[in-house]
Amino acid sequence: MVEPRQRTAGFSLSEVMIASALGTIVMAGVMSSFLMLSRSGARLVNYNAISVESRRALEEFGQDVRMASSVTWNGTDSITLTVPGNYTGTSNLVTYAYDDATTGATARSFYRVPGDGSAATGQYILARNVTACTFSRFDRLNNPSVANNTTKRIGLTLTLSATTGGTAAATETTQSASFVLRNKPAS
Repeated sequence: MVEPRQRTAGFSLSEVMIASALGTIVMAGVMSSFLMLSRSGARLVNYNAISVESRRALEEFGQDVRMASSVTWNGTDSITLTVPGNYTGTSNLVTYAYDDATTGATARSFYRVPGDGSAATGQYILARNVTACTFSRFDRLNNPSVANNTTKRIGLTLTLSATTGGTAAATETTQSASFVLRNKPAS
């Protein structure tokens, strides 16, 4: 007598195909979540870096403005301050400017240089990847000023942008309070 065959355990082809399709969908979801989280992390790092850089630049700028006894407006992208007791090698002059960095017009920087700004030696970059920089000046009553002798307050607005890899640009605009030139007599 022939014994019946025992059925062996296993999956049919249709079961394997369905399991493979479901596994692919789950893995696609996991991978897209991972990529989204890594891009978000990279943007967060960019935001943090430009935030720290802009705060540091505003703090150093504000410190010199508060101690300044006079200001010379060199144009829309540069001012020279007279800071008594500091920068003695350059007649107490220091210039803050927004200009092209050495890498070209797309990588602009906000920097400080001792002196009247005519020499590039001693340049200290305060913020990189600056896309916009605006100096504003006010008189003692906080009205817009147009002359160096009536300027009693100075404000600064910086816009920085940074990208890493294929992430979208992280852009931040930081506006200072108006800093009072404490050592400058009111006009």
